[in-house]
Amino acid sequence: MGYVIAGATLATAADMALGSESAEAVVPTPPQAPEVMDLNDLLTLAAQPTANLITVRIGEDGRASFALPRAEVGQGIVTSTAMMIAEELDLPVDRIDVTLAKARPELAFNQLTGGSNTTISTYTPIRVAAALARQRLLEAAAIVLGDTVDALTAKDGLITDSTGRSIGYGELSARAAAGETVTAEVTLKDRADHTVIGTPQRRTDARAAVTGTKVFAMDLEVPDALPTMVCRPPTHNGAPVRLLNEAAVTAMPGVTDVAMVPTGVAVRAKTFGQCIDAIIEMDVEWEGGELAGEDDASILANLRKAEVPMAVPEVPLLAKQVDAEFTFRFRSNSSLEPNCAIADVRSGSARIWGSMKSPVVAQEEIAAELGLPVSAVTVEVTQGGGSFGRKLFHDAALEASRISRAMGKPVKLMWHRADEPRQGRLHPMCTSRVRATHLLGEVLSFEQRHTSVKTDFGHGLGEIITGQAAKLPVGDLSFSQTIFALTQEIPYNFGAVTQLLNETDDRFNTGSMRNIYSPDVRVANELVVDELARRMRKDPVAFRRSFLRNERARAALDRVAEVGEWGRDLPEGITQGVAIHKEYKGVTACLVELDMRPETVNREIRAAVTGPRVTKVVFAVDAGLVINPTGLDAQMLGGVMDGIALALTSSCHFDEGHFLEASWDNYFYTRQWNAPPELRVEIMPSDEGQPGGAGEAGVAASFAAIACAYARATGAMPTEFPINHADPLAFEPKPFVPAVPQSPTNGLNFTY
Repeated sequence: MGYVIAGATLATAADMALGSESAEAVVPTPPQAPEVMDLNDLLTLAAQPTANLITVRIGEDGRASFALPRAEVGQGIVTSTAMMIAEELDLPVDRIDVTLAKARPELAFNQLTGGSNTTISTYTPIRVAAALARQRLLEAAAIVLGDTVDALTAKDGLITDSTGRSIGYGELSARAAAGETVTAEVTLKDRADHTVIGTPQRRTDARAAVTGTKVFAMDLEVPDALPTMVCRPPTHNGAPVRLLNEAAVTAMPGVTDVAMVPTGVAVRAKTFGQCIDAIIEMDVEWEGGELAGEDDASILANLRKAEVPMAVPEVPLLAKQVDAEFTFRFRSNSSLEPNCAIADVRSGSARIWGSMKSPVVAQEEIAAELGLPVSAVTVEVTQGGGSFGRKLFHDAALEASRISRAMGKPVKLMWHRADEPRQGRLHPMCTSRVRATHLLGEVLSFEQRHTSVKTDFGHGLGEIITGQAAKLPVGDLSFSQTIFALTQEIPYNFGAVTQLLNETDDRFNTGSMRNIYSPDVRVANELVVDELARRMRKDPVAFRRSFLRNERARAALDRVAEVGEWGRDLPEGITQGVAIHKEYKGVTACLVELDMRPETVNREIRAAVTGPRVTKVVFAVDAGLVINPTGLDAQMLGGVMDGIALALTSSCHFDEGHFLEASWDNYFYTRQWNAPPELRVEIMPSDEGQPGGAGEAGVAASFAAIACAYARATGAMPTEFPINHADPLAFEPKPFVPAVPQSPTNGLNFTY
C-alpha cells in the first residue's frame, strides 16, 4: 500500500501500517531474546508509523529526489538508497538526488541512525514509494500515448509504447500528480527481476570525497559564523569557575568574543589558529569534578565490586567448568572528522548545522536549553566524516547553541583533536566473566556476566525502548539491559545459556561505539569456546560446527575455513584463529593469521605501538539481501580494521582524573603499516528477501578471531584488551594546561 501525495508534481509515499511483515515472528524454542525480537526489529517497528511521511518526488526535469531521514557518515546509505529507488523506478542512479532530511519532529523515531538499521527499516517503504511513482507515471503515459498500461515499457526515465513513441518522466510529472492525497496498491519487483539491487555500485559521492568538494559542516558558508573553539578542563567532566585574564585574551589578534559555558571557556576569532593561540594563553580556574584523583585501577576496582555472582544450575558431580574473566579498557569514540557544528541563535529562533544521527532529539534538547519552542529551532543535517556511534550524540550542536546565545553571534564550533579523547565520548571500561560447564563431550551450561561503566543511551534509543516496551520480550529492564538483551546471542547448543549485563558509575561521557556491547562480549565467548574445544581435544572449527544451531552461521564458518585454508602448515610463530558472530539479521565468520615471531613483535616503528601483526584475514558475511556488494565489502574492511585495533593497540589510559591520550598520534588505531597484506571478504549467497545490517557487522568476529589466534600462539588465554594496553606508556602525554597543544610546525618530519 502507498500514498499519492497531493501536489503540483508527482510525490509518493509508503503506508507501512498495512501489509508489512511482523517483526515478532515465531521462532523455534528455546529462543534467546534476539531470536524473538532483536534491536533491529525494535527500531523498525518504531519507524513504521511515520514511514508514510517519507516521500519520493519526480520533478519536471525528470529527476527523482528523496530526503533521507538518516545520517550519511561514510557508510554509503546515500548510494544504496539511490539504488533502491532506481530499481523500482527504472531510472538511472545518476538521475536520483538523495539528500539528508533536516530534523522533522513528526518523524519521531524514524529519524535515528543506529543499530545498523537504516537499510533494514527503509528498504520496503522506499521501494513502495518508488514503485508507486513508476505506476502513476505509466498510467499518465497511457493517457497521453493512447495505449494500455500493459503495452508500455519504462526504462531509463522514458516510457515507450508499442509503436516506439516515448515520453519522459519529467513531461509526465505534473500529469501523474494528484489533486488530493489518495491511497493505492502497488506490486514490487520480484528479486529475480532486479537489475540494480545486488550489483556492485561505486559510491555516488566518491569523486566529491576524494577531490575535496564534498560538503561537511565546516565547509558551509554561514554569514558571520566565525571559527570558535573551547578551552576545556584538565579533568574529565571538570567545569570552569572563572577566566582570570579575560581582557588580555580578548585583546589578542583576531579574537572577537570570549564566553564561559558549562563545558569550558569559548573563544571566537577570525581563524581557528587564532582560537588555538587564545586558548593557550587562557588562565582559567577549574573545578575538578567527581573524577578528580581517579585512575584506571580505581575504576576497575569499582567495576569488580559491582559484579554479580554466577548462578550455574545443578549439574552432575563429574562435570567440569571453564571460568574466565576479561577486562576491556576505555576506548575513544572519535571519528576522523573533528566534532563540530554551526549555530546561529537569534532572539526567538535558532538554526543549527551538523552531522547528527538523532536530529529530532537534538532539536528538542536545544530548544529546551534555549527556552524556545521546538518549531523555532531548525536543525540541518550535514554529511559526516565518520561516526561509529559518536554522532548519535549532539554534544557539539548543543555546545555551539550555548556559545552562540552567550555571544549573540553565529559561531562555527570545532573541537580540537585533543578535546575528543579527553572530554568526548568513550566506549566504557568493562569486565566480562564466563562460566561454562561440560561433561562427556557436551556443554551443559554457558553463562556470562558483563559489568560495565554505564553506557549513555540518552540519544533517542531510550525513548524508543519506552515507546515499544509492551512489545519487548525482555521484561522490565533498564535501557542498557534492554539493548544488551536484544543484541547478545550465543549461537551454540550450550544447554542452559544466560547473558546478563550490570552497569555502574555514570560519571563518564560514554557512547555506543561501533557494535555497542558485541565486540567485547563476543571476544569473551569465543575465547571460552576455544578453551572448551581444547579441553575436549577437538579442532576449534570442528567444535564450532558440531555445536552451532544456525545453518547460515555454519555456512559462513565453512567458507572462511575453506578459503583461509584452516589448519594449513604455517611458519613457526604464525598462528590461525577463527570466530563467528550472529547479529543484525545476519551472521559473520572470520579467520585470521597472526604473526607472533620475535622479529615482528619487536619491530620498531617511530611513534607507534607494534607487537603482533595480523597478516591475513578471510571474512565471510551473510547480510541477507545485499543492496550494494561494493558498499558491503567496504564496510567489512573497515570493521576488520576496528577489530585489529580493539584487539591489539587502541585504548585510553585514565590517570588522576583525566585521559592521557590527546589525538590520533597517541591513540593507536590500526595504521596502514599494521593492516593485513591479505584481506578477503566473502559475501555469502542468501535467499533472504530482506537486507540485514552491515554497518557494524565486521567488528566482533574479527576482534574475537584475533584474540583466539593470540591464545593459540601463546598457549594462554589473554584476559586484558587491547593486548598492548601498556604500562609504562608508549608515548609522552601532552600537557593538560593549556587545554590544547601548540600547533606543530614540523609535520613533514612525521610522515612515513
